[in-house]
Amino acid sequence: MNQNKTKPNTSSVDDFIATIDDEEKVAESLEIIEMMREVSGETPVMWGPSIIGFGTYHYKYASGREGDWMKIGFSPRKAAFSLYLSCDADVFAEELETFGKYKRGKGCIYFKRLDDIDRNVFRSMLEKAYHATSDYMA
Repeated sequence: MNQNKTKPNTSSVDDFIATIDDEEKVAESLEIIEMMREVSGETPVMWGPSIIGFGTYHYKYASGREGDWMKIGFSPRKAAFSLYLSCDADVFAEELETFGKYKRGKGCIYFKRLDDIDRNVFRSMLEKAYHATSDYMA
């Protein structure tokens, strides 16, 4: 059975943030962390080397693959922030209509700066993702 390579670990979120060499990205990362902390009531945890996650849930696909993943999370990558809110970004189709400037993959939503998006829509998406994500069957 395939296992996720990205797992929670004991690396320091603060130490990771300190490695970012863009002051604006640091400030925005801290703002996102605070928003995710408020929505989730949880402490941020590093997942792999570069993803900051909040909460966990267990998923199991029909194929038999299963594992644990964060309920909500993000990575402050150099090109853009990567949001991890669901395994299928289509869940947020309605919210994305008013979200702002973004790109998306199957499960990720990417934006360059917080000023490019509507923070209220963003918070609403975080709340929806966090509270809707429990043990997940795909």
